[in-house]
Amino acid sequence: MKVGVLTVLPKTLLSLKKTLDRYVKKARTQNENRTEIKLERVGYFNRRQIFSHEHETLLADYLKRASDIYYGLTPKELRKFAFQYASSNKFEVPANWTKNKMAGEDWAAAYIKRNNSLSLRCPQATSLSRATSFNKTNVNMFFSNLKTVYNRLHLEPSDIWNVDETGITTVQKPDRIIARRGFKQIGKLTSAERGTLVTLTVAVSASGNSIPPFFIFPRVNFRDHFIRDGPVGSLGDANPSGWMKEEHFIKFIKHFIHHARCSKERPVLLLLDNHESHLSVPALDICKENGVTVLSFPPHCSHKLQPLDRSVYGPLKKIL
Repeated sequence: MKVGVLTVLPKTLLSLKKTLDRYVKKARTQNENRTEIKLERVGYFNRRQIFSHEHETLLADYLKRASDIYYGLTPKELRKFAFQYASSNKFEVPANWTKNKMAGEDWAAAYIKRNNSLSLRCPQATSLSRATSFNKTNVNMFFSNLKTVYNRLHLEPSDIWNVDETGITTVQKPDRIIARRGFKQIGKLTSAERGTLVTLTVAVSASGNSIPPFFIFPRVNFRDHFIRDGPVGSLGDANPSGWMKEEHFIKFIKHFIHHARCSKERPVLLLLDNHESHLSVPALDICKENGVTVLSFPPHCSHKLQPLDRSVYGPLKKIL
C-alpha cells in the first residue's frame, strides 16, 4: 500500500504544477506591462448563485428575528419565502423554482450550511401564558408604533381600518325552547346536524364604515351563485379547507383597495394580526404601491387588542 501511495503522489503534484503553470502563463499574457501578477479568481466557483452575500445576510437576519418572536419559519416556508424574495427582486431563478413556486430542497440545505448562525431546530410548544405576549411592554410598543404612523400620515378616523377573519357555520346552534317537562332529549329541525365552516373576512374603519365582506367557501371551485343573496358588492373564493390562504388574502387586499379608495395621495392604515397568510411578499407589495400602511398586533394579543374580535364578531355569533 505504501508503494502505491508513493507512486500516486508524484503524479498528483505534477498535475498540480501543470495547472499552476497554465494559470501563471495566462496571467502574464494578460498583464504584460505589470510587474506584479494578481489572480482575481482561480479554480471552480458557483455560477448559479441566486442571492448575493448581502441579500443572504438580510434573509438570515429575518429568519432569526422571526424565530425570536415565536414565528420561526419551517424549511418549506423558507423555500416559499426565498422564491417570493427572488421574484420581488427580479433575480434569475431555476425553472423548478418557478414551477413549484418555491426554492429547491438542495438550496435550502446549502443555505443553512453556509450560514453558521442558523440551524434547524425542533421548537418547543409554547403556550400563551408562557409566551406572556400580552404584557405592558408589547402593548406599549404597539401603541407607540400606532402613534408614530398616525402622526406621520395625518390620518382621520375614516382612514384607520381593521381586518380580521372568523369562521361561520352554516348550521347554527338552536336557542332554548319551551317543551314538555320530564323529557331528556328535545329536538328542533335544522338544515343539517353538522354545518360547514365558511370563512368571513370583514374590514371596518374607526368611523364605523365597512366594505362588503369577503367569503371563502370549502369547495374546490368557486361559483358566483355562492354569494347571490349576500350583501351588495360581496366577493368570494374557494379552497378545499375553507381557510384563508396567501392567494385569497391578495384577492381581498385588491377588494379592500377598490372599496376604500386609497392611494399614495390618500394613505390609509390597516390593522391586522400576524397570520402567515397576511404577511406574504406580494400582498405587502400591493399595499405599498397603493398607499396602505400595514401595522400588525403583537403575537397572541388579538383577543384583547383586535377591535373586530372585541366588538363585532362576538355579538354576531351570539345573535346567530
